Amino acid sequence: MDFSDDRPIYVQIADDIRSQILTGSLKPGDQLMSTTQYANTYRINPATANKAFGMLVDEGSVIKRRGIGMFVTDEGPAILRDAGQKSYVPDHLGPALAEGLELGLSPEKILDLVRTYLKEQS
Repeated sequence: MDFSDDRPIYVQIADDIRSQILTGSLKPGDQLMSTTQYANTYRINPATANKAFGMLVDEGSVIKRRGIGMFVTDEGPAILRDAGQKSYVPDHLGPALAEGLELGLSPEKILDLVRTYLKEQS
């Protein structure tokens, strides 16, 4: 994890855990590192890791089992996929399309580029 990013550290930690859940590195039922482990591993205040975990608990992707730790919920991957799909166009695709148009690409050219890109990825 690279904390030179402008985003707050707790947001970066939460995003990293979300990414691990979405890619399957962390599966439903898997236990997360403790706040102390995060603090020691990344040399941060435990309260920072706790704030990240709180975000994940609030969204339902992680559950806290008192005295045991934090675990990925069964619904965690679906919750994160649904949230990502809802924010994909306004957060990522829309700005990219707007930039393409500003650069003078026609809608047809953008669609051709998208088709080529997707073909290369399959």
